[in-house]
Amino acid sequence: MATDDLLESVSDGVATLTMNRPEALNALSRAMLEGLADALRRFAVDDAVGCVVLTGSGRGFCAGGDVKGMAAAGRDGPPPTLEARAQGLRDRMEASRLLHEIPKPTIAMINGPAAGAGLSMALACDLRTMAAGARISTAFANVGFSGDFGGSYFLSKLVGTGRARELYYLADKVDAASCLAMGIVNRVCPEDTLRDETYALARRLANGPRVALRYMKRNFNAA
Repeated sequence: MATDDLLESVSDGVATLTMNRPEALNALSRAMLEGLADALRRFAVDDAVGCVVLTGSGRGFCAGGDVKGMAAAGRDGPPPTLEARAQGLRDRMEASRLLHEIPKPTIAMINGPAAGAGLSMALACDLRTMAAGARISTAFANVGFSGDFGGSYFLSKLVGTGRARELYYLADKVDAASCLAMGIVNRVCPEDTLRDETYALARRLANGPRVALRYMKRNFNAA
């Protein structure tokens, strides 16, 4: 599904998905989420792709859901039923599920702020690299949401339930050094080398033992 909100490229066995709404810190639009899900399904079965990198354009990774857009949409027409809202949310969360489940390594290259559902999608990836000046926040408490896109599950797996609850309840901003110390990210890089270091890692995975990596991922997801 082609959309200006999402850029795709494939090179040296690495597929890159770039969330492309820099004026809104890459807040998640419906078109972007549908594009992500479509691309991930294609990459999952594409022999030219051995690894997928998710990142954002401009100075941010992803600010999370487009709260302003959701509010505007809610003013148009009669309110949807609870069942329709629940199904809509499940549909939008497909991108996060696919990042976690496709049989290929996925890397979130966190080049700038990552918050809310944007952070959840980064946590859904197998590995995370982060710019030294970037910060993250669960952010849901700030807008009165309980959290979605699997973030509470993924974060609990990475840092334990006690620390994950603290990060969700307080929604503080966390710097890159703290993310590395807690195990939220795998590598912290200077801004000017983040891309090179991330793609060196991605190419190593793409050129690695793909069948073994696929089963490693399946085993970890089942553990």
